[in-house]
Order: sequence, then structure tokens, then C-alpha cells
Amino acid sequence: MSTDVKATLSQTESLATTRRRFLAVSTAAGLGGTLLPGALLALASRQAEAQSPAQSDLRGWPAITPEMVDAAATIAAIKLTAEQKQMMLEGLVGQRNSALRVRGMHLPNSIAPTAVFNPVPAGTAAPQPASRRPVVLGPVPSIADISPSQEDKLAFATIRQLGELLRKRQITSLDLTKLYLARLKRYDPTLHFVITFTEERALTQAAAADKELAAGKDRGPLHGIPWGAKDLLAVKGYPTTWGAAGFENQTFDEDAEVVKRLDAAGAVLVAKLTMGALAEGDLWGYAAGTGKPGARTRNPWNPKQGSSGSSAGSASATSAGCVGFALGTETLGSISSPSTRCGVTGLRPSFGLVPRTGAMALVWSMDKIGPITRSVEDCALVLNVLYGPDGRDQSVQPAPFHADLTTDIHQLRVGYIESAFKAPKLRLLSADETKTLPPADRAKRQQQQHADFERRSYDAKFNTRALETLRGMGLQLKPVELPSFHFSALLNILGAEAAAAFDDLTTSGRDALLSGQKPYDWPNGFRTSRFLSAVDYIQAERARALALSAMHETFSNFDVIVTPSGGTQLTATNLCGQPAVIVPNGLRGTDAPPFAPTPDDDWPDYGGPGTPVSLTFLAPLYQDAKAVALAHAYQQKTGFQLLHPKLA
Repeated sequence: MSTDVKATLSQTESLATTRRRFLAVSTAAGLGGTLLPGALLALASRQAEAQSPAQSDLRGWPAITPEMVDAAATIAAIKLTAEQKQMMLEGLVGQRNSALRVRGMHLPNSIAPTAVFNPVPAGTAAPQPASRRPVVLGPVPSIADISPSQEDKLAFATIRQLGELLRKRQITSLDLTKLYLARLKRYDPTLHFVITFTEERALTQAAAADKELAAGKDRGPLHGIPWGAKDLLAVKGYPTTWGAAGFENQTFDEDAEVVKRLDAAGAVLVAKLTMGALAEGDLWGYAAGTGKPGARTRNPWNPKQGSSGSSAGSASATSAGCVGFALGTETLGSISSPSTRCGVTGLRPSFGLVPRTGAMALVWSMDKIGPITRSVEDCALVLNVLYGPDGRDQSVQPAPFHADLTTDIHQLRVGYIESAFKAPKLRLLSADETKTLPPADRAKRQQQQHADFERRSYDAKFNTRALETLRGMGLQLKPVELPSFHFSALLNILGAEAAAAFDDLTTSGRDALLSGQKPYDWPNGFRTSRFLSAVDYIQAERARALALSAMHETFSNFDVIVTPSGGTQLTATNLCGQPAVIVPNGLRGTDAPPFAPTPDDDWPDYGGPGTPVSLTFLAPLYQDAKAVALAHAYQQKTGFQLLHPKLA
């Protein structure tokens, strides 16, 4: 029992108190129903005149005044009378005291809320457990033109091709691991995609893989394949920096669950790859143990541009042929965006398909772990190892992932988000902007809008060709629209959970160490989210229940929905949990509008001539395999996944 409660108990005068006074005093002390009834009654007996808000408060915070309540009411968008404000003071102090007591617990990032998000709408059948099956693969890929003497062809080979080479004894896992380590070291000074090499671990694993394969012990398609981990996944014996200054030397005593599963599958971890600080963007903090400053991870197709994020290093290293595959995570675009930027294939699984135990939490109800690879087939092979409950992450559903790459795609019900494929319109200045902006700013804004229109118009051609290709594959595409819903209004949920996950940074002032300090960066976002009321947070979650039902209804008519990779769908599906497969969809030509970086290269969404574009395949919850089947068929038809950057 705390010292302040003991002191209060010693001052007990009488148990004859009204229930109203009893509740008021206990609320003001910030204790509510957390104490035994006897202790509460003793506390309630404190004389009213000794119970001012200032005296009952913790840690020297000043008394709450009606003027403070008035200002807070404006933020909360509620109206209060003078009498109501005065009546609230005692309860507000109690709320603050309760919050301070919880804050004093310094909850580690690994402690999840007791409320566990379930994306399956009420009244809908939950996914049923099923036995694990291997991925049903198509024909064996050719390895005739791949040899250890041809580094580029070997480095950009798919997982399945590398597996064929290993099993035919044309290369060893040890040699392949050394090759990827050498390439990571060669290109990291330009692309900035490595935080920590796991070289000793990797060489030991590779030697063990070679020994097992030679003895006939085959752990499956990933046996002996080198890979890279986004540095929010714990790896015992190595720092896990979360890409952020202030966490350079952070270590954990246990591997993340997905790392354990890949170890069991015989995969070889060669490096922990960069991520935007605390999973935002592609700008990271300081490299652990090296003393070198952090940097912006770069796009191998255009190193003048960032790789996007937050799975920045995972996409960049895979794109540059420096790992066989990588793991990324997504809360709101962190697999989709860098996969698009770097021209690789990403699979963001259904929420709750892959356990996140041992991974940094950002938003408990939105975080997802998935593979970033060179092909859809590779994604399927990796996800088949990762998925399924671990008994610790309570959000994980017992859903199956039965990928069959020989599926007859003509049996699939395929839709496309019609509005997202329409030609863009030029955005004109509003009447208010025309009136209020100075002439120079008005001209600059108009110039920016015309440049944006040219870029969007150019990229729209790729979307149109994608629909033509799919129809040419014999598919009957049906137009569909997402539900009419203010999905972006629900992003207060993301902000609140992220602020809670990193509460100590805000309250201690250590958020000043983070590399990004712009209005859209985490430090400002965390602070802003503290002013969202608990009531409004709950209301957003209730509205989310409506969104889940609306999205479920939309997807109930389709097996796969095709869409450009950005836009409203990205927010809607991340909030509601649907899976996505993001695939390369060609390269911009020399006639493309030029890339125009901002002074500090902050997240430009356009790469300029010679850079990739992408297409996304969505599926209903826990039907990831259907999106995988169609996306694989599209890749087999187009071959865009075979393109890779030419590195200097």
C-alpha cells in the first residue's frame, strides 16, 4: 500500500459518512475502486476543509482552475456552464492523480492493453483452425543461367531459385551468406540500410544449414536462405534499436517469435535493417555501437530519394539484392509504401495472422508483420512459416493460410475500385486560398498543384494498363467502391495507442532525441494525442465497429479487389485488418515528370524517371491466399518482378 494511503488511514475519524462524500473523496484522490472498502471508508473520512485540489494532488502539479477547464473544453469541443466547471474540479484532480500513478509504473512497450482488437465483425463466423499445409507451387523455376560466378544474377535470384541451387549443391549457404554480407557492406554507405550486422550468428547458422542439407535433413524452402530483419524485432545478443536515438544499446533476452520461427525453418539472419525512428518514415536515429550518425535510407532505383518507410531498410536491401528476403511491419503503409518505392513485392497479412511477440509495439490494434521479397511466390513461402498462434500474442487468430499458386484464377470473383482508376483531376485553388494567399504564395501553390497533376496523370497510365492486362488474362472485373465512411477520422485511434506505447518519451522529454521533429513527426503527434479524451477514443472504437461491418459487407462479394497502392483503401484496410499484396507494376520512362526533392527529402511520393510503380491486391479477412494466387498470376504474366536496379 502506498505511503499516502497509509497516512490517510491514520487520520481516520469516523466511518459515518455519506455514500456521496465517500465516492467524491476517493475520486479526488485518484483511487476509485482500487482499494478495499475499509480503506476507502477511512480515506473518505478526511475532513472536507483539508481536501483542496492542490493539497490532494501528486508531484506538485498546480490546482486545476475553472479557466483551465474552459480551455480544455475548447479542445474537447464541449460547452460547460460556470457551475458545471466548478463542480468538475475535484473529479479532474482525481483523474489526473490516477493517470500520474499509472504513469509512475513506467509500463514497458511489451505490455499490451487488456482490450484485444478483433477485426471479425460481430455476428460473423470467426476463422476456424486448420492443419498447416505447404504452399502449392507451380513449375520449378530455371536456374540454368545462375551461377556463383555471376554475382548479380545470384544476388537477385528468388528464394525458390536459391533453394534449387542449394539442393543441387551448386552453392552453399555459407557462400551465399558471405556474398550477401559483402553486398550489404558494399552498398550500405550509399543506401544506409543496415543498423547492425549479425555476422557471427549468420555464419554459424549457414554452416549448420550446409551440414544439415548435406546429411539429408531439409527444413523446407527457407533452409539456408539469408534474410534481414527490420530492427524492431528482438534478436538475443544484438541491439534492437527501433531505429531511434536513445535506444541504441537496447537489448532483449529473447528472440522475437517470428525470428524463432525462421530459425526453425533454417533461414539465416544476416543483418538488422533500418527503420524510420519508432516506425515512421525512412529517417532513423543512430547506428548501434558504431558511433556513426543515422541517415535517411535510400531508394536503390534513385539514391537521391528516400526509400520510404517505415520498413525502409527491408525494402531497400531486398531491392538492391543484398538479402534473400526481409521482414517488415505495417501499421499504416509501412510495407506498402517502401515496397512501392523500391520495386519489390510486399505482403501485409490479415491483422492477427502473424504473432508480434518480441516486436516493438506501435499500435496494438493495427500492427502487422509481413515479408518483403522479390516475388509473390517468395512472400507465400515466408508467410507460411510465420503465421499461426504462439499462445502469447492474444490478437492472433487460428486462421489458415493455404496458398495455392496453381489456383484457377478464373474462378475468383475479382473487383476493382473504380474511382481509384479514374483519370485524375487538376486541383484548383479554393476561393478562400485565392483571397487569403499573397500573390507569390498563390503562384507557388498553383505551380505545385499543376506539377502534382502531371505526375498523377502520368502514373494513371500504369493503372489503366494493369486493368487491361487483367482483362486480357480472361478475368471478368466488376467495379466496386469502398464504403462511404470517414476512415481518416478513426486515425485518432492510431495516435492515441502510439502515444501510449511511448508515453515515457513524452513525459520525460526524451522525445527531443528523435531524428524527426517536424509537425508530422512522432514527438508532436504523441503530445497532440494526449489531448484526445478517453471518451472520444472509445467513440472512435465504436465507430470502427461500424467500419468493420461495412468493409466486411463490401468484401463479401469478392475474393480479390484490385486497386492502386495508395489512397483511401490503405487507411480503410489497415484499420479493418484486410490483407494486401503489393507488386511492382512497371518503371516510369524517361518521359516521366522529373523528381523534385524537397530540401530535406521529406517523404516525396514520386520518384521520377526510371523508378517503380506498384499495384495492390486486397482480399477479405484471413483469405490472404486468394490475393496471393491472383497477384502471383499477374506477376507471371507481366514479369515486372524480374526488374532490378543497376547499382554503381
